[in-house]
Amino acid sequence: MTEKSDQRAELLRDVRVLDGGMASELEYLGAKIDGPLWSAHVLEDQPEKIIAVHRAYLEAGADCLLTASYQVSCMGYAEFGLAPDRADRALLRAVELARSAAAEFPARRVVVASSLGPYGAMLHNGAEYHGNYECSFAELVAFHRGRIEVLAAAPACSAPDLLAFETLPSLEEVRAIAEAITPWPQLAAWFSFTCRDAEHVAHGERVRDCAALAASLPQTVAVGINCTAPEWIAELVGEVRAATGKPIVVYPNSGEGWDAQARCWTGTSDPEGYGELAVDWCRVGAQIVGGCCRTRPAHIRQVAQVLRHI
Repeated sequence: MTEKSDQRAELLRDVRVLDGGMASELEYLGAKIDGPLWSAHVLEDQPEKIIAVHRAYLEAGADCLLTASYQVSCMGYAEFGLAPDRADRALLRAVELARSAAAEFPARRVVVASSLGPYGAMLHNGAEYHGNYECSFAELVAFHRGRIEVLAAAPACSAPDLLAFETLPSLEEVRAIAEAITPWPQLAAWFSFTCRDAEHVAHGERVRDCAALAASLPQTVAVGINCTAPEWIAELVGEVRAATGKPIVVYPNSGEGWDAQARCWTGTSDPEGYGELAVDWCRVGAQIVGGCCRTRPAHIRQVAQVLRHI
């Protein structure tokens, strides 16, 4: 392996616990995230709340932090009359805030992953949950390349350890990211997919096909599943494992359901039960476990506790 390959292979060594939901935790802290840019608003207005969320997850036992940049993109900012360079600064600022929180735990090795949502997240209409975009392939490539370029050129204090392409709904979006990231073979990245059942991503392709393509890229250090119902994760891990031997990361939702008509969450979430599920996910092949929508530090604390014993 080359030196860069060696570094990428070591990046996730001993990393077992990812953090949990950012936006919902910001809400619990009193932040307003009901605007179109979601938690990206808080980056500029109340950065101390972002640090507080990162800190809470580190205290719960997380080894890896996702930045508060899921909704950040030049295209998304431009839609609301905001200058492109403001989005670029927000991407870097999100990394700096995560690094600031990690610095409070000097004895810990904390990996910082830059959260990069799919094209659908920029549309602010839930399109990431079906992947039926009305854009050309070239536009999709340009969307992803713009953010990659900013992070690839970042100074050390603003550079993430890896790029986390999250909530990907389709094989086409993986193809677009593969083209977009080609100029930067030195980067490290993971790809995680949102799935509609135990075999298929949201758009309908088989998750193992998406995972195989993602895993074939030299930049890829892990492949996984996020923003998906917990009950499907064990089978989905099997599908991903059939496609690659690379580390698998899973961070499903809490188990609550979203009522789109009433615009509210339904059901309940059991942090202890979530921790028990994490054991099952690791036994079938997951290496890193965290949480997505509606998971909180209590969920991650349970994950950290149970993973110490397996």
